[in-house]
Amino acid sequence: MLNIAICDDDSTQLGLLASYTTECIQSHAIGAVIHQFDHPDKLLSSCERQRYHIYILDIVMPMINGLEVGKAIRERDQEAIILYATYEPGYALQSFESSPINYLLKPIDKGQLCRTLLQAFSRLDKASDTSCTVKTAEGVRVLRFAEILIAEYSNHTVRYTLTDARVIVTSIIKGSFTDHIQGLLRDERFIRTHISYVLNMDYIEGFTKTRFTLHGGYEVPIVAKLYRTVRERYLEYLLTKEGS
Repeated sequence: MLNIAICDDDSTQLGLLASYTTECIQSHAIGAVIHQFDHPDKLLSSCERQRYHIYILDIVMPMINGLEVGKAIRERDQEAIILYATYEPGYALQSFESSPINYLLKPIDKGQLCRTLLQAFSRLDKASDTSCTVKTAEGVRVLRFAEILIAEYSNHTVRYTLTDARVIVTSIIKGSFTDHIQGLLRDERFIRTHISYVLNMDYIEGFTKTRFTLHGGYEVPIVAKLYRTVRERYLEYLLTKEGS
């Protein structure tokens, strides 16, 4: 189920955007829930607890404008779809900082909004298989598989080391590490080398019988009983990459 956040301090425009969006998702049988916010602070506060897949943002709003909201969203979620809806054409160039899917001028054309939303749904379908959502003490984060170097289980949390050396630590996870990493393991790039470790094979620089060395000098242990399976899986992956 997709979550769509609409933020506009004008109640009439907020209701209109919600109505047009509802009509679009219903006519195309899209499973989505619409969440309305009349102040950017309320939206950003909600983002701490909830991930939204699509954001429809007014630009001229009190306290913090829609462009700043868009940048804050983009910092925590690279996969989110951002759409600006405004009376002001002068912000179009600045809006590119948050990579919006479109910049619509009010009064909103219902057909144009729906076409943009359908484009967003299509893009999200492709992105859903290449990212995961995790809960941290700072809020909900979306991690692209391509930026994940290592996932390590420790004390009922998962520590994600990213390719740019950032570290994201989840809140206490519900269920097992095995359950938590199912999405990663469905992606051919990832392999489990140890009860507590999963790594991205795209970044392996070398290996021995006891450990892999990854880009950046990181080392990940290989449990002895898995060595043969892990080695064959990695060599098979290398051959697949070379042949593609």
